[in-house]
Amino acid sequence: MVRPFVLLLSVMALAACDGRGDGALKVAIIDKPADLFAGGPRLSPGAQHVRAATQSGLVALDEKGDVVPALADRWIVTDDGLSFIFRLRERSWGDKRELTAESVRVALNEALRSLRGTSLGLDLAPVAEVRAMAGRVIEIRLAVPVPNLLQLLAQPELALTRGKGGTGPMILARRGPAAAVLAMKRPADRGLPEEKDWQAHVRAIDLQAADAARAIALFDNGNVDLVLGGRIGALPLAPTGTLSRGTVHLDPAIGLFGLQLRRADGFLATAENREAVAMAIDRPALIEPFNIAGWVPTTRLVAPGLPEDSGLVGERWAGQALEALRAQAARRVAAWRATNRGAAVQLSVALERAPGNDTLFDELAGQLRMVGITLERVPENAPADLVLVDRVARYLAPRWFLDQFACSLHQGLCDAEADALAAQAAVEVNAAARARTLAEAEIKLTSANVFVPLGSPLRFSLVRSNVTGFVANAWAFHPLPALAVIPK
Repeated sequence: MVRPFVLLLSVMALAACDGRGDGALKVAIIDKPADLFAGGPRLSPGAQHVRAATQSGLVALDEKGDVVPALADRWIVTDDGLSFIFRLRERSWGDKRELTAESVRVALNEALRSLRGTSLGLDLAPVAEVRAMAGRVIEIRLAVPVPNLLQLLAQPELALTRGKGGTGPMILARRGPAAAVLAMKRPADRGLPEEKDWQAHVRAIDLQAADAARAIALFDNGNVDLVLGGRIGALPLAPTGTLSRGTVHLDPAIGLFGLQLRRADGFLATAENREAVAMAIDRPALIEPFNIAGWVPTTRLVAPGLPEDSGLVGERWAGQALEALRAQAARRVAAWRATNRGAAVQLSVALERAPGNDTLFDELAGQLRMVGITLERVPENAPADLVLVDRVARYLAPRWFLDQFACSLHQGLCDAEADALAAQAAVEVNAAARARTLAEAEIKLTSANVFVPLGSPLRFSLVRSNVTGFVANAWAFHPLPALAVIPK
């Protein structure tokens, strides 16, 4: 039997061998280095990847973004959609205690409690009870159907732990404040049948977190094989020439990309004036300098075309020319100035320093200047009128988008009536009625002008030709265990 710590020592030695075809896959993830090993309910992109590799929930996401078994090897959903029943694998917790239905019930309830006060906690509010049944079976009972429950349970924040040691498929050895080597556990420790010569079909992951400039430089210099977590701010740094040593892969990400209103004073005190900001923006022109295909501009708060989209909400100002919209916005700016002794309309936006963000700011500032609004830039975490929201959805339903603006999150302007409608939809059993109520909530939030939608979030990776197990997907999430597998 190969013990996990013995295996880890061997793969760390293997990772040190540069240039070997059977060596570790070197991965850099664009993130704040201090956040790579962070805990708690709010995880950075790097910490999400580490958590998903070293800890398991009932289910997980594979390289395509599909839900696959993890601690549970199979499940059924009752016809009314109100009960999910999971059969657990025969395995132990990280501290070697037996994984039982009761211990999983306790761990899942702890995970649910830890998410209170977060948008994920709102998404999981319909969970009424977690029951331990006979043997290794647990049941999740819902107050109302949640079609996306499996997708929610697959999130890294829903990984289950007990005591020391991990429940995930990989073990980790830190090699500094922002780097680690991760190795696959033997099949039995992953709840799988033993397999002869299994070590010949896996490789270690040599992972580090770095800012965008350093991560991309490491790729350019041949020091890493894969860079994950690229956003619009880093895109100008990505190698795109014909002699590039790698390839830029864009994820078909779905989520929020726009400006959230943080304050409702001065010019922004009224919904009509906040609307003027949204009316002034030429969304396709914002992305034109980046020369990318596939970006989807939108004026909707909820991404169009989702499975539960009722079709009752369309793009704002459909059929109206941009020139007419800007003229209307300019009149609102002029009217406010006239009643405020000619005071200038100056707004601030909190935006991280990055080459792509510089381009985005310049374009935004130029467009708003056309209607008489001066936009100034402040540091990412400074108080501001506006903040860039760049967030990938956790599941494809209007509820996720609405929950991002819940008043209980205290993240910016919100609308209590929209919250009430979203809560009403959450307990609505009839699917058609639920879709109508969600549409009403979106309309209410849109009318309150708490968010200026721009389009879909942009995510990219740099992928060398020797990398397997990488698939672009809507969640822009690329599990490390899939990258560790060497195809047979």
